[in-house]
Parts: sequence; structure tokens; C-alpha cells
Amino acid sequence: MERSAHIERKTRETDITVKLFLDSLKPCDIQTGVGFFNHMLTLFATHGRMSIQLDAKGDLDVDAHHTIEDTGICLGKAIQKALGDKQGIVRFGHAIVPMDEACSSVIVDISGRGYFVYRGDTLNGLIQTYSEELTLEFFKAFAYNAQVTIHIQQLYGDNRHHIHESIFKAAGIALYRAYTIGDGTGIPSTKGVL
Repeated sequence: MERSAHIERKTRETDITVKLFLDSLKPCDIQTGVGFFNHMLTLFATHGRMSIQLDAKGDLDVDAHHTIEDTGICLGKAIQKALGDKQGIVRFGHAIVPMDEACSSVIVDISGRGYFVYRGDTLNGLIQTYSEELTLEFFKAFAYNAQVTIHIQQLYGDNRHHIHESIFKAAGIALYRAYTIGDGTGIPSTKGVL
């Protein structure tokens, strides 16, 4: 059974359309108007075995904040919708990913409760025109709207591009491991619901 979702969200600041397919290695088409962010989302999707078709138009004349945060909202809602009742998922996923000298750890729990934790170097510089703190805004919005818990630990690294790349790759892999259908059936929770 295909797990997919189509989300549209239009505000005075952004206009975003997302088509998401889980368990897919089909190429992505991600257009946010922010080149570095497009690259990071492509890494996230590829390593998370998701096909994402995303078109985001935002008030980039102000800055990229609204576009990136609202993309997190839309992708989070798409994940939640695509997961459906979560029957048979593994639920937990973890990945530690190096990118040359940088390394990051991401842990995911598809818990039905949105929560986000970040530990590591302060992300407050610029990569070209991309404000590093927007990575955290994206994952925060994504976690709360997907209703998943995400813990990111940026372990070490010097090159700012490599640091973000290790985070996005690890997040994709951890999410894939969590949303994968496991050997059992039913909901992996003592509550009986997620």
C-alpha cells in the first residue's frame, strides 16, 4: 500500500505545495528559492527514502525564515498524513552520520507527540545567504507538525556546510528507520495508539 500525501498551504507570507511518497527512491524536485536549503532537503529525502515534490514561494525579499519554517510545517503535515494509523511501523530510528570532518546524531520517535531537542555548536552564522539557525527552525516546525520527537546532537565539525549536511542526512536515515514497516503488526505502543 502506497504511503503518500499531498499538502497545500497558502498564507500572506508563503504558498507551498508538497507531494510526498514514503519508501521511494524516485528523484525529488524541490524548489524553495533558497539554494542551500533545496540541497539539504534533497539529502534529507534521498537518505530518508522519500520522494518529495515541493514548490514553495515565499517572501524572500524579507528573508528566508517564513519560507523555511512553513516548509517544515508542510512537510511535517505530509509525513503525519502519509503515516496514516502507523500500523506496523518500527517507531524508533537512530543514525550517526559523518560528512568528512563533521558528525551528527539524530534520534526519532514517531510518538504522536511533537518535540524537538538540539545539542551542539550554536548555529548562528551564514552559509552564503543561508542563516544557519533556520535549520533548527525547519526541524522544530517539522517535528511538531509531523507529531514526532526528534533529538539532534551535532557531535563535532569545522566546515559549516558539512555540519548541516551530516544533520540532514542523519535525520533522513533516522526517520526512514522509524517509519519502516517492521516484522510485527499493530501499533508499537502500550497505549495502543500513537
